Amino acid sequence: MEREKRNDMSFSRKRSFTFGAYGGVDKFTCSDETRSDSVENNLLGILDSPPTDSKCYLSASSNQRDTELFEIIEKLQGSRIDEQRCEFPLPLKSQLLTVGSDLPLILPSKLGGYWIDPPLERFVDVSPTSSHYGLDLYCYDIMERDGEAKIYHEFFRSRYHHSFTAVDPSLGPLVLSVCLEEEENKLRVILRMKECSLHGVFSVSLFPNIPSAVELAKMLCDKVTISRFDVVSYLKAPELITAFDEHRVSPNFKFGVLYQKAGQLTEADVLSNNEESEEFKEFLSILGDTVQLQGFTGFRGGLDVCHGQTGNEAVVTSFHGREIMFHVTTKLPYTEGDPQQLQRKRHIGNDIVALVYQEGKTPFLCDVIKSHFLHCFLVVRKIQREEDAGGTAYKVSVTGREDVPPFGPVIPDPPLFTDNYQLREFLLTKLINAEISCYKAEQFSRLELRTRSSLLESLQTELFTRSQCMMGDPSLAAVPTSESARGASEGSGGFIENFKRAIRVRSHSFETLGVPRKIAGNSSQKPKIEKDGESDKYSGLPSDSLGAAELKDQASPQEET
Repeated sequence: MEREKRNDMSFSRKRSFTFGAYGGVDKFTCSDETRSDSVENNLLGILDSPPTDSKCYLSASSNQRDTELFEIIEKLQGSRIDEQRCEFPLPLKSQLLTVGSDLPLILPSKLGGYWIDPPLERFVDVSPTSSHYGLDLYCYDIMERDGEAKIYHEFFRSRYHHSFTAVDPSLGPLVLSVCLEEEENKLRVILRMKECSLHGVFSVSLFPNIPSAVELAKMLCDKVTISRFDVVSYLKAPELITAFDEHRVSPNFKFGVLYQKAGQLTEADVLSNNEESEEFKEFLSILGDTVQLQGFTGFRGGLDVCHGQTGNEAVVTSFHGREIMFHVTTKLPYTEGDPQQLQRKRHIGNDIVALVYQEGKTPFLCDVIKSHFLHCFLVVRKIQREEDAGGTAYKVSVTGREDVPPFGPVIPDPPLFTDNYQLREFLLTKLINAEISCYKAEQFSRLELRTRSSLLESLQTELFTRSQCMMGDPSLAAVPTSESARGASEGSGGFIENFKRAIRVRSHSFETLGVPRKIAGNSSQKPKIEKDGESDKYSGLPSDSLGAAELKDQASPQEET
């Protein structure tokens, strides 16, 4: 009886839901070859069977139960990659292929949730991109993800200035920087809050005396309620403040490249292509250079440059001081017998923006690639121009999720490019602006807010503690002895050490969105983000014990499901 009770207490029926770039897999509702209804019924029967008073039957039943239980456990166990599998409903393939040749490059999702540019005729009036028409077609300006991130580095670090910290009851941690520009008789102020940083320039002639830190803070934000700030006297404070201000700034980008042949409408079809046509190779040469991954020293975008586990080649380029890595499906590892090609999907599905090259006249469906990350697609097709005998052009269209704001450059009307150089300039600018615009979508902006809040809290604590130590506070004199002292000796400090963990490497893996990841051997361990050594925007957020935020959400499974 005791053994039976222990078995009953040790096992209970749990509903597991696995998230990832591949969508969700509900193990009790999604079909799985390794788990049949009979297996579930057997498991429930074992766990729910009532006890019996017969010792003989108990012994036989226990042995049988142990045998069946271990058989079931063995069947349920599998590699993590198999747990990601899920059957997706197929698009209406046959109907689309019989419509004719007048289909656009992109077709909207049946469930909605996407905008298309140029908009389909019936959506012109409601398309968010309609307002773009009439703008300068040749304005290829690259968007800045944080236009004010470098103000402190540009205007403060080279001048004498002061910084202050405080914790407001309603606004939380605050970090204020004040600089007097005597040559222009101006006061320049930056107030860092959880939601954003406020920057202002005031003429000194407006004040009979130099305003206090509290007065300057209230000029920028009237919601400030504190009565005093603490001055920052830590000598390495400018380094910490600069690291915080510029944590979103990065010169590195990675984009997916999908190869769609005629008649291919499903995710499995697109991801299964291995052979590259001459037309596709020509298009890749427009995007960048094909390099060998082995020993590659540039921005690698999450690809393996040592052991060849992510293929042998990749397409890379430099564009206006930015390094770009393309995840080309045909160059990523192909797995025989895997219709979902998860070795490819783990890279493509974790990108935020992807480019689709079409051969043939089969349209691309907005939601054909199941991913929590992919928010925008640029679709390109080479066509024969009717008015020019033998002339060709590239036709372009863009689609994004409905909460992604429109972005430039504006697609010309008609959306055709005959010059390869102009096409390259347009596509690379559009891809970069697409990713920056995607960060404004609800899913990413929510994560960025949590990241910024946690980083700011860590920064304020670090500046305050070290400043008190500098001024000889006896209660804090023994604080910088272990890790903090080591960080100070390295000229970085605890915040920088935590921050490096957050920005060390970049890989927009599924953990970036705070989706819980199952880690073999320790299901309670918090997910970690793997990133490139070159660092970039998003990174694995340190755990709460580290006191710093990362660019991902530490949401619980209940929050996400």
